[in-house]
Amino acid sequence: MKLFKYTIVFLIINFGALAIGSWLMNNGPQTEWYQNLNQAPWTPPGWVFGMAWTIIMICFSIYMAYLYKARPKSNVTGLFIIQFILNVIWNYVFFNQHMIDVSFVIILLLTLIVAAFFFSFSKVLRYKSALILPYLIWLCIATSLNGYILINN
Repeated sequence: MKLFKYTIVFLIINFGALAIGSWLMNNGPQTEWYQNLNQAPWTPPGWVFGMAWTIIMICFSIYMAYLYKARPKSNVTGLFIIQFILNVIWNYVFFNQHMIDVSFVIILLLTLIVAAFFFSFSKVLRYKSALILPYLIWLCIATSLNGYILINN
């Protein structure tokens, strides 16, 4: 029962982060600024982002529930809070403030934090660590997209 409760809490928090991030980007992908950027040839169509983030946050919420149940008094909460903040502020910095260089640093840090989750707790969660892989893989793609925009604009 604890696992189910933790999963619900993390689903609410993680989808809340997506909602806040979406609000902070202020229609960013549809803006003239973004549309006129020289974007990477491997940039997926817009609908992929919504689908990917939905899958990512479901998997990440389940991952966090397992992890929090296994390690409630470790550095899990601190890493999660840092991840949450970086995930949310990237949208504002990139889409709202158009600070491509700062957003690149933010997404690099976010990728490192998610990688830290994977590598630090893989012995604890074993095969359940696969639940964080969609997030890590997506962040690698997103980092490459941000990096391409940084270099080519």
